[in-house]
Amino acid sequence: MKRELTCIICPRGCLLTAEIENGSVTVRGNGCPRGVTYAETECTHPRRTVTSTVRVSNRENTMVSVKTREPVDKADMFKVMERLRAAAVSAPVAIGDIVLADVCGTDIVATKAID
Repeated sequence: MKRELTCIICPRGCLLTAEIENGSVTVRGNGCPRGVTYAETECTHPRRTVTSTVRVSNRENTMVSVKTREPVDKADMFKVMERLRAAAVSAPVAIGDIVLADVCGTDIVATKAID
């Protein structure tokens, strides 16, 4: 199987061609070694960092930006978003505070401070 990808690891945006044969991935078009790692992961086990917002319960019309500490399986993104929609935190919140623990194998952390 052959896949064409645009590398998102650095600003160069290399156009990659990944060929998958017998579980082995061959990558062409990369400008650096990170492109090979990106293409291999994208073809065999795609993962994403989820970014979103969570309600701040003790502040009117206030949201805090959050993200997954580690990337999650692409198939789990909707599970993460479901948990975030149901969540709320109380201020104060500091950058790096855990908003939700152990969501699909990672923590959800604040990326903005709310006093």
